[in-house]
Amino acid sequence: MKGILFDMDGVLIDAMPYHAEAFRIAFEEKANQKIDKRDVFLLEGMPSNDLVREIFKKINKSERQIEDSLVKDISKRKGQVFKEIQKAKAFDGVTELIESLNCDDCLKAVVSGASKQEVKSLLEENNLNNFDILITGEDLEDGKPDPEPFQTALRKLNLKPSEAIIVENAPLGIESAIRAGVRYIVTLNNTPLVLADFKGIIPTDKDKANEIIFRDTKSASKFLIDWCCK
Repeated sequence: MKGILFDMDGVLIDAMPYHAEAFRIAFEEKANQKIDKRDVFLLEGMPSNDLVREIFKKINKSERQIEDSLVKDISKRKGQVFKEIQKAKAFDGVTELIESLNCDDCLKAVVSGASKQEVKSLLEENNLNNFDILITGEDLEDGKPDPEPFQTALRKLNLKPSEAIIVENAPLGIESAIRAGVRYIVTLNNTPLVLADFKGIIPTDKDKANEIIFRDTKSASKFLIDWCCK
């Protein structure tokens, strides 16, 4: 038995631009603060409250100066705005990939730091329901880059680290995979991040990097199908 552990936003569903815009609006409304939306992509996978604190650090504010109530207000408003504006669709080829992985010895999981309601809604809206388990923020004490999200998925699937592969798109997710001792690949899709943003966590050797970095999820499909089903 093998298993593929998919991140959701940025790997299966093109939701990250909406998350970034929702954070931008929430910061401006609640803190009168402009942010660089690219920072949201860099911090993807981190629990919302932690992400808010990290962005405040990036704009030269000490974490001790930020009231917990403000952090929670921004995070809550972000969730509201995301629901209002998001029209996220599955990336090209994702539906076909998940259908092709419907073989007897291949388990599939979604591992996301988002809320259970958000994960289920986005998957259902895009007819992506054929997963063995969903790991969401409510299932976790610590989010990415902690290894807990992927370790939790392995435990629930009864798989060893060597029996799984992780599909990620963000630096913190890759760090989480490495710390969990699980092989990973990277699908860039439409991220604004560049290879320099992954420095220190992906191989510097060009040939080795090319083995794990794919242009998009569709281009990784054959590799994943062959790995899990053949």
